[in-house]
Amino acid sequence: MQYAERSHAARNALEETGRIPVLFARPGEHPVLRAPSGPDYDRIQHSPEFLVLRRRLRRFVFPVSLLFFAWYMTYVLLAAYAHDFMSRKVVGQINVAIVFGLLQFVTTIIITTVYLRFARRRIDPQVAYVRRLAGVEDQ
Repeated sequence: MQYAERSHAARNALEETGRIPVLFARPGEHPVLRAPSGPDYDRIQHSPEFLVLRRRLRRFVFPVSLLFFAWYMTYVLLAAYAHDFMSRKVVGQINVAIVFGLLQFVTTIIITTVYLRFARRRIDPQVAYVRRLAGVEDQ
């Protein structure tokens, strides 16, 4: 009976806090009462500096992703429905479809290069600033 009462009390204590129990707590240390270690992610997520970071990233990622998707779908639709156009020879045995297919790779490399430059100049400094404000050490 004592075991059932103890597990019921422990379960209620955990339900009240909403925390996941620690499986391997030190002897004499109650896992629910232990202070959380690490950054306060909720505070960081709602800080104005983090919101600036998210806005900056979204202003780049969403338009570029939509443009690339539109370009890719244009290629796919042309390949599916414009056989005469895509089979036109450009040089020797190279046709429009091959050129557009290779341009998909070129576009991907350009987007990656532009993103790396953008991240280095606009995202990384803001991430470092948010980390400093949160008290997180650089790795």
